[in-house]
Amino acid sequence: MSAAELIEPIGAQGGALSLPDAADWLQGRTLYGGATALIAYTAAIRAFPDLPPLRAAQIAFVAPAGPEMELRRDIVRQGRNVVQVRSEIWCEGRCALTAFWLFGTARDGNASHEAARLTPFPAPATDSEPMMTGKGPAFIQNNFELRRAQDTSGPGEPVVRRWARLTDHGALDPVSELILLGDVLPPGAMRAMQRPGPISSINWSFNLIDTAPATQDGWWLAENACQQASGGYSAERLRLWNADGAQMLDGQQCVAIFG
Repeated sequence: MSAAELIEPIGAQGGALSLPDAADWLQGRTLYGGATALIAYTAAIRAFPDLPPLRAAQIAFVAPAGPEMELRRDIVRQGRNVVQVRSEIWCEGRCALTAFWLFGTARDGNASHEAARLTPFPAPATDSEPMMTGKGPAFIQNNFELRRAQDTSGPGEPVVRRWARLTDHGALDPVSELILLGDVLPPGAMRAMQRPGPISSINWSFNLIDTAPATQDGWWLAENACQQASGGYSAERLRLWNADGAQMLDGQQCVAIFG
């Protein structure tokens, strides 16, 4: 099931949604977090099609999400410029995901400051080594292309950086692509783990730096960097750049580190 097929049956009315072919998107016993975030976002924008551009989001991965779900969404507040929408995924009678989406129209600016560029910027994706070929979860193998974007491997500085794109890039609008890709890498804390063990995203919040993101040939540079890890949790910073080095998304995440 492609990303476009995943969200195709989501209607404006919300309610029950069945995705019997979504096994390709499973990560353990739940759907991949980026997929559930995309489902929740799509439910919001299809229910309320006249929303201004997306600016930010706060997403909580509350419980495992399966292929049989109920979609709920409502406008929490609509002001002159900003609209805040809540969307939820319910599975088996309990909330599996809850999200707040902040949409806002542009205003005359009273501040101007460009996002810092990553230096040194890695070699282009087309010149970089493919990764995860024939390895990893099915949702990676079937839906994403990943390429190396850093020289280090194995233990070391707790940062994971990869070029990433959808196999069917261009089938989604760019904002939806970023939401689907934003959680695709393992946490930077993976490089600081003392032994192999399972990991699980608990939440994800982000600011969309560019409300009309664009890149070349579908390639985005993704980075997960551990800010601090202890007690079985890691505080992560998640960022995405386009192929020209302009930052598109800046986020934070709490990750559970088991084992």
